[in-house]
Amino acid sequence: MSTTADNPLSIELYDEPGHLIRRAQQIAVSKFHEVHGRHVTPIQYAILRTLHETPGIDQVTLAQLIALDTSTTADIAARLESKGWILREVLPRRQRRLSLTPAGEEVLLELRPGVDVMYRGMMSSLEPVEQKEFMRLLRKFVHLHDSQNRPEDHEARTARVRGKTRA
Repeated sequence: MSTTADNPLSIELYDEPGHLIRRAQQIAVSKFHEVHGRHVTPIQYAILRTLHETPGIDQVTLAQLIALDTSTTADIAARLESKGWILREVLPRRQRRLSLTPAGEEVLLELRPGVDVMYRGMMSSLEPVEQKEFMRLLRKFVHLHDSQNRPEDHEARTARVRGKTRA
């Protein structure tokens, strides 16, 4: 195999952003399951957390806020409803309003300390200044490449959902 600069295969796998991003996601999911077991997934946690912060939102808005497609969000919401963690109320035009049940609130309360410890542990190998820079760059990368959720759209949508207007 040629290793010239003209050969795209000369780049080491661990120097490819896509591979590193996938590995980082695998590590994060693995750490989540180490701390919380398999009764809840990181996506389910994101849904519970979002419903806690914006109770009564519709399923489509939830999908937009957590950057999932609507059919996946609907499937996960149905599973969470069957666990007794959320309520799905049918609205006009086949929309569904979602809210946490007391059991869902309890699950979220149980998860939060472990999530905080898990993330602090994941970031602890970086210096504090590196942690801030890593998070700044990660947010920037996601916002710049998230065609569904541009930063200004996300902020406006979140403000609207929470009943606030943007100045």
